[in-house]
Amino acid sequence: MTAQPTADPRHATETVFRIEFPRIIAALTRLVRDVGIAEELAQDALVAALEQWPRDGVPDNPGAWLMATARHRAVDLIRRRENYARKLQEIGRSVETTAPPEEPADPDDIDDDLLRLVFTACHPVLSAEARIALTLRLLGGLTTAEIARAFLVPEPTVAQRIVRAKRTLAAKNVAFEVPYGPEREARLGSVLDVIYLIFNEGYAATAGDDWLRPALCEDALRLARVLSSLMPKEPEVHGLTSLLEFQASRAAARTGPDGEPVLLRDQNRRRWNRMLIARGITALHRAEATATGAPGPYALQAAIAACHAHAYTYEETDWRSIATLYGLLAARAPSPVVELNRAVAVSMADGPEQGLALVDALADEPALADYHLLPSVRGDLLARLGRTAQAREEFVRAAGLARNERERELLLGRAAECET
Repeated sequence: MTAQPTADPRHATETVFRIEFPRIIAALTRLVRDVGIAEELAQDALVAALEQWPRDGVPDNPGAWLMATARHRAVDLIRRRENYARKLQEIGRSVETTAPPEEPADPDDIDDDLLRLVFTACHPVLSAEARIALTLRLLGGLTTAEIARAFLVPEPTVAQRIVRAKRTLAAKNVAFEVPYGPEREARLGSVLDVIYLIFNEGYAATAGDDWLRPALCEDALRLARVLSSLMPKEPEVHGLTSLLEFQASRAAARTGPDGEPVLLRDQNRRRWNRMLIARGITALHRAEATATGAPGPYALQAAIAACHAHAYTYEETDWRSIATLYGLLAARAPSPVVELNRAVAVSMADGPEQGLALVDALADEPALADYHLLPSVRGDLLARLGRTAQAREEFVRAAGLARNERERELLLGRAAECET
């Protein structure tokens, strides 16, 4: 494996590791059967890369290098254990060649380590918050700070959840598998939430220098599609898949030439992926066809995304239908963030004054105290009302709360526009 010189090998190492982290964790967990140990081994591989790549250059296939290094460390760990002989028989000689161990053929089985990792992290022995935090850490490769930002909770709280979750999985000897029957159904809601949060982190990164992390979106969308084929009678699985298809269709138009964010109203809709939109429409129809009652939260969000997809220009958007759908969503799955989104839709349908009243009603909401999109939305509404001095203050405040560099630059740019 030859190496290529790079201007900043350390940055390249960290970038590649973040992209490959979920796959490495999944593969290692399949070998050592312990997510905590798997994460430690993955970190060992990163340390090795940080030592060697700046000196020798970044390998042609850095992801494969990290995977091989991590697996070699897993093999070394197994060999050091007192029960090495039994473990070697258990996992087979495949660890020597880095091929995954064979499993009995089963038409209901999913040969996908990433999906196995999701279901393992979403085991009922963990609390709902721990399941999502752990999977974001293991599959999303997010730091505890980034997860805390996504959850709007203190960082130490997230750190404790992750540590306790890994200990619990090890203590309970939770199998690394996709469950079957009733157990699978019981874990589905948590799995859908996890996949959605992973996609969102790729769609609008909470921190860092990049606005988009396409690998996370691709992983989440792939997992959603797998679930759709596995559970064809589950409307919310199709609803989530539809939502992600619609959201992914806008990816190419969401950034400019230099990676800067492009707001929805300014996006070139000719760059929206019509094939993904068609897939989203198909999945939404399946959600509607399989539903036996009122649509679920993901189906409602998919319907909102469909309204945007059907509009060939921003001005053609059916904002009144979107506001109505957000009202249904707020009743089905109430949250301050949903109310904030509903306020935006109401402002487009009935005017910025109506939207501002809804936003101001959220001013004392504890969950939104450090949420940068609250002052961002308020700044936009104030600007539309011509109250530019107040709008500028809100954009500056939003920029101070934003953790993503690209988003911070966008908000500061909007503040500067208010001055002129």
